[in-house]
Amino acid sequence: MTMTEQPVVPKGDVACCPRHDGRGQGPGGEEPEAAHERVNRRWHELLQETRVAQTGVQILFGFLLSVAFTPLFRQLETFDRVTYVVTVVLGATATGALIAPVSLHRFLSGQRMKDDLVEVAGRLMMCGMVLLALTIGCTLLLILRVTVPGVLAEVLVGGVMLWFGVCWFVLPLALRRRAARRDRTDDA
Repeated sequence: MTMTEQPVVPKGDVACCPRHDGRGQGPGGEEPEAAHERVNRRWHELLQETRVAQTGVQILFGFLLSVAFTPLFRQLETFDRVTYVVTVVLGATATGALIAPVSLHRFLSGQRMKDDLVEVAGRLMMCGMVLLALTIGCTLLLILRVTVPGVLAEVLVGGVMLWFGVCWFVLPLALRRRAARRDRTDDA
C-alpha cells in the first residue's frame, strides 16, 4: 500500500484504538484517566500554553524596551510617559508570571509534587494572562494616543480590552458553566 492509499475501514468501525472504541466507561465512551495520567496531561497542556504566551509577551516586552531609546520618546507628554512606565512594569510582571512555571519545575523536579506544581503553575498562567492583557491594552493606548486624535484612542482601547475579556475569560467561564449544567442533567 502506498502512502496515499487509505486502508478500508468497515462502516461503523472507526475507532483509532481499543481505548476509543466507544465501549469505555467514562464520558464519551473513554476510560477514565488515572490520577497520574491526568496530572501529566495537565502539565503538558500547561507547558504548551506557556510556550505560546511566553513568545507573545517576550516579543511585546522587547518592543516596549526599545521605545524609550527612540527620538520621539522625549517628546511624549507626562501621561504618555507614565503609561509607558506602567506598560513596561506590566510587561515585566507578565513575563515573570508566564516563565515562573518553568522555574518551579526546575526547582521541584523529582520531589513528587506534580499536583501542587500543576495547580500553582495554572494560577501563575492565569495571573500572567491578565497581566499580558493589561500590557497589550496599555501598549495599544500608548500607540493610539500618538496616532489617533482625541478620545477615539481610549474608546478603541476600551473596545479591544472588552474583546480580550470576552475571548479570554467570559467565553471559557460560560463554556465551563454549560459543561457543569450538562453534567448535572446527565447525572439526574
